[in-house]
Amino acid sequence: MGTVYSRKRSPYLWIKYYQHGRPVRESTGTKNDVVARRMLRAREGDVERGIPIDPKVGRITFHEAAEDLLNDYKANRKHTYVDAKRRIDKHLAPFFGNKRMASITTSDIRAFVAKRMADTWLARPARRVRRRNGTWQDLPEERRAVSAGEINRELTVLKRMFSLAVEAGRLHRKPHIPMLREDNVRVGFFEREQYEAVLAHLPEGMRPVVTFAYVTGWRINSEVLPLQWRQVDLRVGEVRLDPGTTKNGEGRVFYLTPELLELLKEQRASAQAIQRQKHMIVQHVFFH
Repeated sequence: MGTVYSRKRSPYLWIKYYQHGRPVRESTGTKNDVVARRMLRAREGDVERGIPIDPKVGRITFHEAAEDLLNDYKANRKHTYVDAKRRIDKHLAPFFGNKRMASITTSDIRAFVAKRMADTWLARPARRVRRRNGTWQDLPEERRAVSAGEINRELTVLKRMFSLAVEAGRLHRKPHIPMLREDNVRVGFFEREQYEAVLAHLPEGMRPVVTFAYVTGWRINSEVLPLQWRQVDLRVGEVRLDPGTTKNGEGRVFYLTPELLELLKEQRASAQAIQRQKHMIVQHVFFH
């Protein structure tokens, strides 16, 4: 039978089990007796089933897993690299940074969530405003609680770290990571009459952008405004988004409706007029 024991010069619990009649000693990377015994049972189960055991499996630290995740983001050119690094450096690493991934339990993750829910962020700094009567008033800073959506994005990064560690064979399993319920889920649709009412109040230069976004459902900042003429084929009647520019990283094709075809022809005519008058190249479709 295997045992869990302590060593004088190690801060962690150790386990001893037998493989092919020979004793194998391994650090668990945790001080938690329950976690250590769970690891021992897993090792003994692997021995019973004849599964080869690599003592190095399970020793991956949080910082090593974080580095692996960021390298994966770099290799796949994910535009969320900066956001993921910020979440790791600012929130995940200060809480989990001194642990091995194998020692992080669902209870630890719930403790992290509780801590983040108690955190606040600076919504507006302290300031001085002038009243209507000419006097000044000092207003204190305003702080707000961290939203469930923000915490879920951090948990998503942690989930990916565990998945990559398991895929690389550096971890046997990953813990259950419960997500929070988000109340800001998009519901309903923007009806045609609502869209037309908003359009009537917009500046002339914004109307083509909003019309294109309304018909296609594309994101204005990341997909509509960066659109270039090289991605538009008026003869065939389609618009293409390049791979890597969409949320899921895949390319996308939209076949133009008569309304959009007419809109883009007008945009093309305006762009060509500017090119003739100012002797400059207009690359973007929505250049105003």
